[in-house]
Amino acid sequence: MWILPERYRVPSLALALLVAATPATLAATKNASGEAVYRCRDARGQSHFGQAIPEQCLEQDVEVLDSSGRVVRVIPGRRSLEQVAQQKAAEEAAKAGAQRDRTLLATYISVADIERLRDQRLELLEQQNRVTRQYIANLREREARLLNDVQRFRPYSDSPKAQPLPDHLAEEIVNTVNGLQVYEQELTKNTTEQERLRTEFASDIARFKELKGLN
Repeated sequence: MWILPERYRVPSLALALLVAATPATLAATKNASGEAVYRCRDARGQSHFGQAIPEQCLEQDVEVLDSSGRVVRVIPGRRSLEQVAQQKAAEEAAKAGAQRDRTLLATYISVADIERLRDQRLELLEQQNRVTRQYIANLREREARLLNDVQRFRPYSDSPKAQPLPDHLAEEIVNTVNGLQVYEQELTKNTTEQERLRTEFASDIARFKELKGLN
């Protein structure tokens, strides 16, 4: 028995034919007027037919039938499209992995080559880190000096004779604080990049050994 949604029901004789027809007869009846017949099965295995794709089967593949009831094409449902997308992603990942393997073998002769490049890049980042830390230390000293200087001015001083904080001193404090934020962010970014490089090179070394059959 087939379930026909209310909106796809047709009157009189056509209705009787739809209720009693076999799948092939149903397809022939629909196509007699030049209209396509769609068939699908829902998650419970129940078949549905219609002149439009039945709403019960939006997640499922939908078959398009010809006048003899044969399937002429299949419209993939949402689940099939997701499976296709997953398969495509897996194929692209495999392709990227194969390209990475070729690059490893073409770029390096030995594990020592990989380690040498890793150490060079890490040393460069560490040199940048040392310079950045020195900038931060200098700015910290300036910040401490400025904070001491502002104690002589209002609103930081309780003295009734204290002068308002000079604009140039206020501007220097703002610039110092902003500079500290910039260099601290750069230090964090640099440290994160070092960690990323270590992980990436460790993966490359492990894969290179695997490709070369090394222990």
